[in-house]
Amino acid sequence: MKTNLIFKRFSQNPFLRQSFNTLFLRILGVLLLFGFTVFLTKSYSPKLVGQYDFVRSFLLSIGSICLLGFDQSILYFKGKLASQGALEELKKIYIKMLGMLFFTSVLALLIIALLSKELINNYFADQQVYSILLKGAATLFFYGISTLNTEIFRALDKLYVAELFRNILKYIPLIIGSILLFYWHEETYLVDVFLLGFVFLSVISSVFVFLYFNKTETVNKLENFSHKEVFLKSYPIAISGMAMFLLMSFDIMFLKKYRNDETVAFYSVGVKVMTIVSVIILTINITVSAKIAEYFSSHNKTELVKMLRNSARLIFGITFPVILLISFSSEHVLSFFGHQYVVAKQAFLILIIGQGVCSAFGSAPVYLNMTGRQHIFQVILMVAVLLNFVLNRFLIPEYGMIGAAIAFVSSSLFWNIVAAIVIYQKDRIKIFLH
Repeated sequence: MKTNLIFKRFSQNPFLRQSFNTLFLRILGVLLLFGFTVFLTKSYSPKLVGQYDFVRSFLLSIGSICLLGFDQSILYFKGKLASQGALEELKKIYIKMLGMLFFTSVLALLIIALLSKELINNYFADQQVYSILLKGAATLFFYGISTLNTEIFRALDKLYVAELFRNILKYIPLIIGSILLFYWHEETYLVDVFLLGFVFLSVISSVFVFLYFNKTETVNKLENFSHKEVFLKSYPIAISGMAMFLLMSFDIMFLKKYRNDETVAFYSVGVKVMTIVSVIILTINITVSAKIAEYFSSHNKTELVKMLRNSARLIFGITFPVILLISFSSEHVLSFFGHQYVVAKQAFLILIIGQGVCSAFGSAPVYLNMTGRQHIFQVILMVAVLLNFVLNRFLIPEYGMIGAAIAFVSSSLFWNIVAAIVIYQKDRIKIFLH
């Protein structure tokens, strides 16, 4: 009887139902990525896996720069236009964003094309790097479109479609392609299949976007937003996003230079397992973000402190057992991807334990963003990026994967600690687990 009552309340509450379905799709995406990574590491050589991870890091970091924050600012414009019954204007903003994305992507491609092939290959001590970077640069526009379109689905309230593209569909072309390459014995084309997948995704998602836009109706007509206005509202958001991607890319780039593709592959597996813990933190922070803004705006400090304390305890309470289990069985976890991946054990343990310590800071970054301190958070992140770059530059040549892990954890702890100090100084709120 009690179970039926709970189920009835759940089914009648659209917010709970939507949150559960979104979480389900994200967990499904993590499991899909985990399963694919196992297939990839067992079926492909570490060198090819390393090349794939290298170009993936390149797309994440340079792609975030080319996007200029459009994937986040589109939600700002949607909120402003929806309140005035003018969602049709969102289509015009989207088209302006596409134009600027095309410009930045072509500019990035030209810059890389003009670089000396010998200089790039000699810097990384690999004769294939230049061609990989050139192919990646040629894909930036399509990568940007697929990323932007996913957020357009959210802006148009097609949340399940957005989550499907974000967590499931974006892996399908690569999974199918890599399986076919394996059975055709053409594994060397893995990077090409990965990049071509974004061309396919950009086309498919664009078809859906224009179909949805054609169904929108406008009640009021507003003055058009200029390219300048769109840019000025977007680029500050891009700084935080770019900083986060750079924090996840410098270690790969330096490992590629000072070690080899195999080392990149070994280290990247540890990073991907660490994302399981990150998903837990992200999901809880997304859930509480709106409430943080609400309580802060209404000056309800009592409820704000209570919620922050509970979220920190919940995040740590869920992540700690997971981290404990993974740490004690780290060798078995890594050998699951292939016996050679066990060499990353020490770096893996540093990453996992570091993520556990960071989880004790609860909703620190979300708090700053939800209370109008975005610029402060951007400064903190940019300093963390600089710290990460310096540490990677000096630690990786000497310590390899362990140096990369130390650099990542150190910079992550830095911005969490500084954010917690800033929050306490400004609002006298202890964001840290207590």
